[in-house]
Amino acid sequence: MALDLSGVRRVVEKLLDDELQLWRDADGDAGDELDEVTGALRPVGQARVLLWDGPGAIMRPGQLSTAPPLDGAVASFAAPTPYQALLPLSAPQAMVDDVLSVSRSVRDEQLVGRRFRVAEVAVGTHAVVRVVRLEVIS
Repeated sequence: MALDLSGVRRVVEKLLDDELQLWRDADGDAGDELDEVTGALRPVGQARVLLWDGPGAIMRPGQLSTAPPLDGAVASFAAPTPYQALLPLSAPQAMVDDVLSVSRSVRDEQLVGRRFRVAEVAVGTHAVVRVVRLEVIS
């Protein structure tokens, strides 16, 4: 007998209160250029394609990540990035180097306008939400 988590999924998706956009570099040539006057990174070219726009959540999990074993020893270090994104299962599968931007955040107004690079997509997919690890771009 399969466990039906559709009710849990609906509840969790109501908790995703940030508005996110998922962008992908269509031709592999897009990057960021440093504005030497302001020190800000700006996207170059029009190669980025909007894949998805919808609810999600950017969070700081504060958890340790396991380092690969060295001679049989396993150690836990602070996660390489302090941010993770929770995306609904209806969102397209993210890929490494995709860009997630925050257009609205109820919990943290400082997130609005920030961009994150998808660093790892295999963090976890639960039956109700998809989890990806992020690195801050700007």
